[in-house]
Amino acid sequence: TMNAKTSSEGEEEASGMRNETVGESGHLGEAKRGQVIRAAYVIAALDLTFLFMQMGVMPYFAKSLGLDSVGFGYLQTTFGVLQLVGGYIFGRFADQFGVRAALILSCASGSVFFLLMSLSTSIPLLFLSRLPGVFMHGIPGAQKVITDMTTPSQRAGSLGKLGLCFGVGIIAGSALGGVLSTKLGIYAPTYVGLVGSLINTLIAIVWIPSQTKPKSDRHVTEHSTPQSGSLFSIREILRLMKFPGVMEVFIVKVFAGLPIGLFMIMFSIISMDFFGLEAVESGYLMSYFGVLQMVVQGLVVGKLASHCTEMTLLRLSVFVFAGVGLGMALMRTVWHYCIIAVPLVFAFSMLATITDSILTKAVPSSDTGAMLGICASVQPLTRTVGPTIGGVLYKQFGVSSFGYLQLMVNLVLFVYLLKSKIPLGEMKS
Repeated sequence: TMNAKTSSEGEEEASGMRNETVGESGHLGEAKRGQVIRAAYVIAALDLTFLFMQMGVMPYFAKSLGLDSVGFGYLQTTFGVLQLVGGYIFGRFADQFGVRAALILSCASGSVFFLLMSLSTSIPLLFLSRLPGVFMHGIPGAQKVITDMTTPSQRAGSLGKLGLCFGVGIIAGSALGGVLSTKLGIYAPTYVGLVGSLINTLIAIVWIPSQTKPKSDRHVTEHSTPQSGSLFSIREILRLMKFPGVMEVFIVKVFAGLPIGLFMIMFSIISMDFFGLEAVESGYLMSYFGVLQMVVQGLVVGKLASHCTEMTLLRLSVFVFAGVGLGMALMRTVWHYCIIAVPLVFAFSMLATITDSILTKAVPSSDTGAMLGICASVQPLTRTVGPTIGGVLYKQFGVSSFGYLQLMVNLVLFVYLLKSKIPLGEMKS
């Protein structure tokens, strides 16, 4: 009888730990969790589709209102700064009020964004339409859902599948934006985006449960207790960076992809001046990237994550990035770039997925939203400082400078990852 009682207690404890791993959502059941995750994928795919749809027509939209290239640069920088500041605030909001409320806020902000764009008949109104961008974070919201709903061993593969959503967004968004603006007028994509964002809001209300906010972690460290209840706190960011391995992995995340990020910001100019592409050909190239993204993140990242350790995959992505840098330094034609794009997309996808997975495991469940928000701020930061740095590099040293910078930075990071023993402590069982 005592043996049976001990066995029963052990099973209950193990069950409790499993449920804690997926937060309060553990009682939902496997089938229900799968439905919630699929709903998050749908929200992410639609959000990216509408975002790329407006990005494709934005230069023409701004030009129709009389905005020159310098003013358009200011418009892009404004959006980048708002996203940069809003990423962490959005993550903290998700931690404090739940991911359902955060996703509803993101989708509703998207609706306001497209509504203001549809009403923009002057340059000041166009700049005003950027303001809701501070809360438009569909991808971090979907990542938060996946983080809450999966065990640590499943996380990298599930996060990797978001790449399928990214590919769908690039292909469908770019195509829809061009077709709608050509057939129905320059404002047509904004109307579709408005309706689509409202649909996304309804999906978040209906399909995302309110009890996905994780319970407090069983493991407590000296850095685990939140120091501030405010939505934006430098002290909170510093607290998260003190967890074992977080600062090291975050530094790798920022700097490994920075040179190629600068290149992508300048790509519209490079595609015209260096490759000699027309607008239609640039669109085809973006679609090619979308297909690669879908294949790599949908089929490759998840399988590798199930067979290799995360540190091995992190080193692999940095090493491949270094090789991509060498290829970019030597490339001369757009066909060279199409070949380089294969390892480039692989390294970019692997780095983003693995670092997000590592960093969310390294902090308590109650802080995963804030950590994802910090991760999401990397790209807006690149978009903010990128035009200035990228413009200087391209003008002074040419396209090859991006490749050499990529090579040198990632070789240094690869040696660092080989020699240092980064503690990848997991806060969740």
